[in-house]
This record gives sequence, C-alpha cells and structure tokens, in this order.
Amino acid sequence: MEKHRRTEAMLALLDAMDQMPSAILLRARSYELLSLVPGSSVVDVGCGAGQAVAELAERGVHAAGVDPDPWMLAEARKRWPTAEFREAGAEDLPFADGTVRGYRADKVFHALQEPWRAVAEARRVLCPGGRIALVGQDWDAIMIDSDDAALTRTIVHARADLLGTPRAARQYRNLLLDGGFNDVTVEVHTNVFTDPAMLSLLTGLAESACMSGAVGRDQADEWLAEQHRRAEADRFLIAIPFFVAAASA
Repeated sequence: MEKHRRTEAMLALLDAMDQMPSAILLRARSYELLSLVPGSSVVDVGCGAGQAVAELAERGVHAAGVDPDPWMLAEARKRWPTAEFREAGAEDLPFADGTVRGYRADKVFHALQEPWRAVAEARRVLCPGGRIALVGQDWDAIMIDSDDAALTRTIVHARADLLGTPRAARQYRNLLLDGGFNDVTVEVHTNVFTDPAMLSLLTGLAESACMSGAVGRDQADEWLAEQHRRAEADRFLIAIPFFVAAASA
C-alpha cells in the first residue's frame, strides 16, 4: 500500500506538470524530433499514465506505452482503453529487433542505474533510420527561489544523490554517441513554475533530504514553511532545465 500511495502522489504531481503550457510544448517538441510519418510505430518508454501515447496516436502513428509499474499501467489503461500498454523496463523491451520506427523516453533515465543499457536496447529495437528522443531534467540543477540559498542547495543535491543517475540528462549526447547513434542533437528548455500546485515537488525534495540525514527535521519544516508563504504571496518560483536529445539509428 505504501508503494501505491507513492505512485498516486507521483501521478498527481505528473498530471499537474503535464498540463502546464511549457510541458505541453516540450512534449510536442519531442514528437517533432521523432520525424514520424502516419502509420509509423513508436514506443514511449516509462509511459506512466499514457499521456504521450494518446497524443502520439492523435498524430496518426501506432504508439505503444511501456512501464515497469503495474499501478501506472492500470491507470493508463483506464484513461486510454484503446491504446497499447505493456509492463517492461527500459533495459528489456518486448519488441523484436529493428521493428520500431520511433523511441521516446521522458523523465526516465535518471531512475536507471545503467542508462547505457537502455540506450543499447533502444538501438536494438529501432529500425535503420529510426529516431530516438530523450527528455529529462537535470536533478542537480533545479533552481528554487528561497531566502536560504545554502539550505536550498543542500536539499536539492541531497535529493539528487538518492537517484540512480541524477545527471543522466546532461549525459544524453555522450550516451547516444557511445551507443552508436548518428546525427545527435541536444537542446535545453528551462521550464519555470510559479503555480502553488508544484509545492508537492518541494515537499518531496525536503522529505527526501530529511530522511537521508542531509538536513534536520526543523530545517526541512522551516524551509517548506517559507515556500508556502511565498506561494500564498505569489512569490513562488521553481526553474528546471530539461534536456532534449535526439538522434538517428
């Protein structure tokens, strides 16, 4: 049940983020970089609740969503009952060699211990000339306006250190080059959030930093209280750089 509660909390945060104009534009940019034509097959790895799968289908391509979390897949199937979803991890995709035209992974690689394995798997399933698009935030570079810059840095870095590869996004280019991909391009889009709905992201950061022992309970509570005051006064701001990399197989 605890894992279920964490998944529900993550889903609520992702839903809030997905509806923001900057996130909509970022997803659209990733679709453009796939250069898909109607009828193409594309896999969305780490599909979550299936938003991208549905949007890709609207563009006339055959999209399949893959995710290792059965709770997320259950939600995806409930939201998009006609779409295709499969339970699998990024390192072991349920597709034959060279059978996919497009591969997309959004906010996935930072959770992997060995992202190079996911790149190798992407290369395996993509057909010659197929396209890959990777989207993700750099967890070490999250910017939060706060009266206590030092404590904010400690909290951000402590949360990053709990992830598999928190700086995977800045490594996209080298991962793709090392994985045998061609025509690699990298863009950085900084998303700015001022909506109080994003307070839940900061709660997660502070709780993780507190549980890891990087900050004390009083420090975490005080920091969160300041962010809530900022939100109430319309002085709340988070900026997160998202890397968008694309390449050809």
